[in-house]
Amino acid sequence: MIVDSHAHISPHWYEPVETLVDQMNGHGVDGAVLTQMIGQTDNRYQQDCVKRFPGRLWSVAWVDVEAPDVAMTIENLSREGVSGIRLRPSASLANGRLPEAWRAVQATGLPVSCVGSAETFNAPGFAELIARLTGTTIVLEHLGGTSTPVTSDEQMALRRDVFKLAAFPNVMLKVPGLGELMPRNPKTWHSGRPFGDSTSPLLHEAVTAFGADRLMWGSDFPVVSSREGYGNALKLARIALNGLPNHDLDAIFGGNAKRVFAKT
Repeated sequence: MIVDSHAHISPHWYEPVETLVDQMNGHGVDGAVLTQMIGQTDNRYQQDCVKRFPGRLWSVAWVDVEAPDVAMTIENLSREGVSGIRLRPSASLANGRLPEAWRAVQATGLPVSCVGSAETFNAPGFAELIARLTGTTIVLEHLGGTSTPVTSDEQMALRRDVFKLAAFPNVMLKVPGLGELMPRNPKTWHSGRPFGDSTSPLLHEAVTAFGADRLMWGSDFPVVSSREGYGNALKLARIALNGLPNHDLDAIFGGNAKRVFAKT
């Protein structure tokens, strides 16, 4: 079973759910985690899509963390059947109290899809927060950084520092298409090798640091369409990891996302 852990939909921005489902059907993807866009606190469209495609789609909601009733909002979303909450990295408060949104996800048992940069993931306060949330699964998006290719030694070092968070067993990573990690090779892309004959070392270092049971593939649909495209984001990532045992590939490309985000 192939599950896309990171897809965006909307009738007002990007693409509606029908376009995503067409891509999934065309490339053998069985399910997808609808990951709400930053700033969109109205999660009803995603929830409606989950009902329209039962067993194929799951919803990760965005909330206003500054709202005084954010904890109640998360509790209500949990009762309505959302599969997770999308949050930015945060830190424990000076008095040791968890931020309200993080306290609420801890109370509900919902996993967190965490969006940020390598710098914010490396902040000492975020590691402190993770240590306080041992029962909460925290999935760092875009392999622990932003959705732009790593092109300098400094950027590579920052990403590698994020991998130190593998010391926390409740932290996982989303594995993106290679177009997020590597620039297109202008000499080879037209022959079906958009990145030449190389692959990002970060991909294999992530497997070494986290293990296959804490990684999950995510397309970043529909933004991926401006890079290598949906089907290639799946195909080329699988090719890059084809040295792994089949059970590891099954976990990365479906099993882990289903285990973490699929509501039963």
